[in-house]
Amino acid sequence: MKAKKVLVIKLGTAILTNSKGEIDNKVISNITSEIKSLSEKYNIVLVSSGAVGSGKKYLKNYKATIIERKAAAAVGNPLLMKMYQQYFIKQEITVAQVLCERRHFSDRSTFLSLKETFLEFWKNDILPIVNENDLVSSYEIKFADNDELATLIAVGFDAEALLLCTSAGGFRDTENKIIPLVEKIDKQILSMVRLDKSSVGLGGMVSKLTYTKLALSLGIKVIICGLDIEKPFESALAGKNGTQFIPKNVNINARNKWLASSSITIGELIIDKGAADAIHKRHSLLLVGVKELKGKFATNEVVKILNEENELLAVAKTKASSTELQKQSDKKHIVVAHTDDIVILN
Repeated sequence: MKAKKVLVIKLGTAILTNSKGEIDNKVISNITSEIKSLSEKYNIVLVSSGAVGSGKKYLKNYKATIIERKAAAAVGNPLLMKMYQQYFIKQEITVAQVLCERRHFSDRSTFLSLKETFLEFWKNDILPIVNENDLVSSYEIKFADNDELATLIAVGFDAEALLLCTSAGGFRDTENKIIPLVEKIDKQILSMVRLDKSSVGLGGMVSKLTYTKLALSLGIKVIICGLDIEKPFESALAGKNGTQFIPKNVNINARNKWLASSSITIGELIIDKGAADAIHKRHSLLLVGVKELKGKFATNEVVKILNEENELLAVAKTKASSTELQKQSDKKHIVVAHTDDIVILN
């Protein structure tokens, strides 16, 4: 039997809630019905926001501080899961709650264990519903938002497509019309981005385009879409709902996709043009080409590589820690990252 492709669906808080900020039962009902249909063809991961929104009303004088968000998420997660459970059980689907932390992606053996667990879910027709483990995630290592988490899952699991569902319904132009197809995220596309985000969520269109660009560079199709039409997921996959982003045609092995899926870290290397040209020619990155180190990272940790215009070029596993590299700044020919440990993204 042919193996199913992986489909990652991310639902934002704004699209799940009504005008009172409460989870909308009708939305959940429609979602569960369509996921039942799609599960015949796909192994599905549902990345769902909404835990903080579900739990914040139980906190007195809620002001959205980090600690209050953690507490609200801890209260809201079981409430959200209970609602999903009630509706998915009608579709004869068992759900599993998966609370992720960055370490699940940054360590290879931990990531492979996570992947094996998901395969076990799918083998038993269990739907994983994923959110960040807000209670234990510190500010330094937490995901930027669930757009990032969904992207890392899509890349790490080599998904056929990533659906980012938003109340905007798609990527809109300057006249507020949805653009059905984007072949490349360039300066013209970025100039259309509105900087606002929903009052109930962390992400916005800037966030979605940032992680869309990463997914596209690694061959993952991305669709930003809404839920306000019949069968929104199937319509999106057919190019009839939202905005489709065309992925690059790449040939990257599983290990390097994992490298990229653990890449959104606090460690950054700003490199000069000579170093950028060198890594595009598949040479190793030498310390002489590094203009600036940002953040603290350990040996063998994955960091971002950016050019002088602050554009993300690649990710790489370093051969030395940030502390060691700073101490050896005068030794220009030290290898910072070997070519085999560099994944070019742009």
